[in-house]
Amino acid sequence: MATTIDVVEFQLGKEHYALDIQLAREIVEMMPITPLPRAPAYIAGIINLRGEITNILNLNSLLGLHDGETAENQKIIVLVPEAAGGSNVGIIVDDVSSVRQVAEDEIDAMDDAASSAAYVKGIIKLGAEDEGDGRDTDRTDLIIWLDVQRLLQEQVATT
Repeated sequence: MATTIDVVEFQLGKEHYALDIQLAREIVEMMPITPLPRAPAYIAGIINLRGEITNILNLNSLLGLHDGETAENQKIIVLVPEAAGGSNVGIIVDDVSSVRQVAEDEIDAMDDAASSAAYVKGIIKLGAEDEGDGRDTDRTDLIIWLDVQRLLQEQVATT
């Protein structure tokens, strides 16, 4: 039996992404965010989440993606403090699709040599068992599995 990995699947724009479920503390509905003066572009601001001040990060900015229209169903994925060096941090996503179990044989590992893939653990291929003829799969069947912990450690710590 293949080993499975639990991930939280979410959307940024039209693309699907995932992060390790053990990094997610909770998922909350979007709420008013208080902007911080002179903060880097990737810091959307702060919220008071049940008495705890939580830094809210714009994942689009952190990943260098184009900020499109604000999605109607935006959510905040609040991360466990260990994911962000002990800080209370949440990331804004356009929508949370599901919690999913993925078999290791459904994941293509990324080559670390590609600088654009530095924060990508792998590509999750859904329905990949029908392949084998060399044709490209439908993009909606691909989920980019992010290394959110590495992203926060390297990008947030250097600014």
